[in-house]
Amino acid sequence: MSNTIKVGLLGFGTVGTGVLRIIKAHSQKIEKTIGQTFDITKVLVRQIEKYQNNEELAHITLTTNIDDILNDASIDMVVEVMGSVDIARDYIIRALKAKKHVVTANKDLIALHGDELMKLAGQQHCDLYYEASVAGGIPILRTLVNSMASDEIKEVVGIVNGTTNYMLTKMTENGLSYQEALAQAQALGFAEANPSSDVDGLDAARKMVILTRLAFGMQIDLDDITTTGITQIDREDIQNAKQLGYVIKLLGTAKEIDEKVYVEVGPVLIKDNHPLSNVQNENNAVFVVGAAVGKTMYYGPGAGELPTANSVVSDMINIAKNMTLQTTGNIFSHYSRQKALLPKEKIKSPYYFRLNMLDETGRFLEMTKIFAEAGASFAKVKQDQVNNDIASIMIITHPMSVDMYDKIMDKLSQYEAVTVKLAMKVLEN
Repeated sequence: MSNTIKVGLLGFGTVGTGVLRIIKAHSQKIEKTIGQTFDITKVLVRQIEKYQNNEELAHITLTTNIDDILNDASIDMVVEVMGSVDIARDYIIRALKAKKHVVTANKDLIALHGDELMKLAGQQHCDLYYEASVAGGIPILRTLVNSMASDEIKEVVGIVNGTTNYMLTKMTENGLSYQEALAQAQALGFAEANPSSDVDGLDAARKMVILTRLAFGMQIDLDDITTTGITQIDREDIQNAKQLGYVIKLLGTAKEIDEKVYVEVGPVLIKDNHPLSNVQNENNAVFVVGAAVGKTMYYGPGAGELPTANSVVSDMINIAKNMTLQTTGNIFSHYSRQKALLPKEKIKSPYYFRLNMLDETGRFLEMTKIFAEAGASFAKVKQDQVNNDIASIMIITHPMSVDMYDKIMDKLSQYEAVTVKLAMKVLEN
């Protein structure tokens, strides 16, 4: 085997630039670690003219035609950092069929088509790794698969979206409104012009698909995940949380009980002394509970050029080791079980509600009956006046099931005297 592994890079945006820089800057360490070097020989871009004066790409062939990479027999490895889903899926399928190992940072692709691609990689005796697809620079996937391989993971709870965490941090620390926090995140490049994937929770949900697969061996679908975003959170909720000793975070949660899993994404009230409460700005963190190891947390930058690129290059190094040992054909984990979803009545936690209610005699009693009929009871209640006609009611319940919560929300939606402004779970510990 040659001491140089030739690589085709698909995309040269933020992460692609970081991959090239790390390989060049750390070439000596990489060679001492694996006895080989990486040589990015070709880069797929949309417009060659855009990069013609880029000195970093000197001596590298630029192309707009994927066939120039896939048909090059000297290229052993393809690194996909271009984004998209359908085009990336097509390119990776073709790369695997051409017997090229693949590294991708594409969370959407892996969440939606990971099983298909991993099956194909095995058939082609090629490696397929995707550490950078979740939590950027945090090596959480390899930790779940390798470091916790002997443990029985019971729960994975994560701040896995930097945009929403940045926004909630600014709303908490600086008193910004939702719209002000979003505008600031967009100005700094943390949020897209259309932020719906982040603020509606879809980005986090796709990452939870991947985490659930590796933690519990189950391939779940996005439709299996109860997903709520942060668009309804306002200053009143932030202040309520502070007064009660909590902070609000958008969390992805995957939990196993009796060999069945429940996965959700949504804003959650967490105690201000919980390790996740101190994860600020665009950083990510994943909190893992194992039967043997107990509670552990993995923290770091969830995005960015070099942190994400570092995870990509780490995958490349692992593939290089497998090539040397002639043990290719690997995916992150072969641990697999039949999907089994936990019934909603088995998932219990306290809930926070903020309601606007007509301030009329008997209305409060009618509202409490809705909770009581579902079997829920109150741990804390606070009432403030919005104006002469409307009262704002904050409620924290004792632990109740998701099924009970759904029944309450359905009844409240039919009760004209009450408007639900926000409802979310409370993390107990």
